[in-house]
Amino acid sequence: MIEPHFAAIGAGMIVGFSLGLVGGGGSVLAVPLLVYGVGVAEPHIAIGTSAAAVAVSAFANLVSYARKDAVKWRCAAAFTLMGMAGARIGAEAAKAVDGKRLLALFGGAMIVIGLAMLRKREDRGDPSVFLSKANLSPLLPALLAMGLFIGALSGFFGIGGGFLIVPGLVFASGMPLANAIATSLVAVTAFGLTTAVTYAASGLIDWPLALQFIIGGLIGGLIGGQIGMYSSRKLAVRKTALAIAFSAIVIAVGVYVVARGILG
Repeated sequence: MIEPHFAAIGAGMIVGFSLGLVGGGGSVLAVPLLVYGVGVAEPHIAIGTSAAAVAVSAFANLVSYARKDAVKWRCAAAFTLMGMAGARIGAEAAKAVDGKRLLALFGGAMIVIGLAMLRKREDRGDPSVFLSKANLSPLLPALLAMGLFIGALSGFFGIGGGFLIVPGLVFASGMPLANAIATSLVAVTAFGLTTAVTYAASGLIDWPLALQFIIGGLIGGLIGGQIGMYSSRKLAVRKTALAIAFSAIVIAVGVYVVARGILG
């Protein structure tokens, strides 16, 4: 019987709540929460465990988007298959990096992510985008190249990478933001799973901890999603303020992680 680890459940709830409230980027908090909140001593185990939890959470969200027919499956397949190769390469590279240095690099990535989340994303594009023989030449190479690059970053840092995948899909295919968000979850699920399998092969995942983190994430996601829907209906400005506040938190935590990674 697995003993309840309330810190892991609580950390999962924080990540799930942030994802449900403001969308992509919340999973970047998983690793620092596992290291500094839950007390996972080895950064590589925190990254492997986080990747497993992110994959499950992304798949749960993907199901609801798929039911709404919002996923561009062919674009997702091309982007994701190449991205999985990149995630494997990135994860293998990360395992060879010293834990403290890896944390410092992760903190730097958090700062970049927080700044990127402050940018306003416009929902423009062609909703009829479809990968076919007619547009194979211009569209497929862009999707493959973008998938490989973003997958490698996702695997290296053990994060879902949604904050990069969404604009990457928009840039490579020209699909609207709404479709890119839905389609990105295919890649986030696959990248997280690839990273988790790579770390699991080296015994770098705490499975009981991952399970409890996932349970907390599902609970937090439900709460955050309901609040997010309410705020978007009642007051869009308030939701924007929440997104800015969350970005500031990500940046602040990133600075802290960098300092801890450098100073020990």
